[in-house]
Amino acid sequence: MTPLRIVAIGGGTGLSTLLHGLKRFAQEPREAEITAIVTVSDDGGSSGRLRREFDVLPPGDIRNCMVALSEDEALLSRLFQYRFSEGRGLKGHSFGNLFLTALTNLTGDFVQAVKVSSEVLASLGRIYPATKTNVVLEAELEDGSIVKGETRIGKSRERIRRIHLRPRRCKPLPETLAAIEEAHLITFGPGSLFTSVIPNVLVEGMAEAIHRSRALKAYFVNLMWQPGETIGFRASDHVEAIHLHAGTPILDVAVVNTRAITPKQRRRYAAEQARPVLNDIDRLAEMGLQVVTADLLASGDIVRHDPRASAEVAIQLAKRGQMARRRVRVLGEPG
Repeated sequence: MTPLRIVAIGGGTGLSTLLHGLKRFAQEPREAEITAIVTVSDDGGSSGRLRREFDVLPPGDIRNCMVALSEDEALLSRLFQYRFSEGRGLKGHSFGNLFLTALTNLTGDFVQAVKVSSEVLASLGRIYPATKTNVVLEAELEDGSIVKGETRIGKSRERIRRIHLRPRRCKPLPETLAAIEEAHLITFGPGSLFTSVIPNVLVEGMAEAIHRSRALKAYFVNLMWQPGETIGFRASDHVEAIHLHAGTPILDVAVVNTRAITPKQRRRYAAEQARPVLNDIDRLAEMGLQVVTADLLASGDIVRHDPRASAEVAIQLAKRGQMARRRVRVLGEPG
């Protein structure tokens, strides 16, 4: 059987959560081939410091994806996630971030450093930055003001009208475009809408490549509002924002959670005025999207997607995408 080809687009903990769930399908016998395309606009914490001091792409989200796909979750993965709690110049840095930075300086190429690091971790998939350009995220707010930098954007309380990348003309990797073209499924999210998901479609040529791809394109809708980004957003608002920035409708499917968020979980987020995202299914259908519903909520006090449940949905969607490509080939068109 031809493996299911899945391209997962995003950043932050949301993308690594989905990859962690998908990993078991990439093990032998291999049911899926996984490619992660990761946003590179982070400018906070350890990643931001390394970016400023060494002029490298931010390694944090890439590191999390490598560990999520790591075949060995024991000592080596724990080492890559180890964060120094003290030490002049070291406090706050993770070992994996330092490792990626050192390899970038040795090889002269961040993409090669990611490839070698993935081999060290025996990661079950390919991981690419959305672009090799050292980009800065810029947000235009509803009041007309401009905020630069992912960290500052996340702290803003004014509604975001639009975001941009600086420089505007930044290119994707050829390997990324090839994976998009050959995919059976392309996923977006879960994760921060304006700082983890949308920046990827702002890379020159990415939205067009996704639109042209015969893959099924699915968005995993966030579970909660995110302060500074999506207060008051419904599921359809997330989709509209993605389409606005892509310049064209690129999504076929919206994946929404059906399990109720508990009062205890709601109280945990009340101080930030964060509430569950309203899944306005009728509006999504009016927009031409298929809506897939599933129990996606992980157990525990923190509201997050369950890796296994999310991966199960992704696999079923990838099978649909694979069948659609086969039907196209039967009709005599290139698949």
